[in-house]
Amino acid sequence: MKILLDECIDRRLAKDFVGSYVKTAPQMEWAGVINGQLLALAAAKFDVFITVDRNLSFQQNLPQFDIAVIVLQAKLNRLADLKPLVPKILAMLATTVKGQSLTVSL
Repeated sequence: MKILLDECIDRRLAKDFVGSYVKTAPQMEWAGVINGQLLALAAAKFDVFITVDRNLSFQQNLPQFDIAVIVLQAKLNRLADLKPLVPKILAMLATTVKGQSLTVSL
């Protein structure tokens, strides 16, 4: 599974996705790229885009992008708040559908 983490997610979270190829938007030199363009770039190289941007699915026409989107909902965007969501994310990776958004929360 190829996973792209949005730039607002702590890059250290990537270590929790053992067995997957994980990069962050800054590592791909895509920091600051707006959402529509970022999704288009990500769709060419990744299977899943993980973000904390709750408005993404309302702002973008996700079915036009060949990538699944997972939106994380936690108290804060800190690593300590996002790490507890990882087991749920791992469980849903196999069932993600490209062009659709799933939300993960505690």
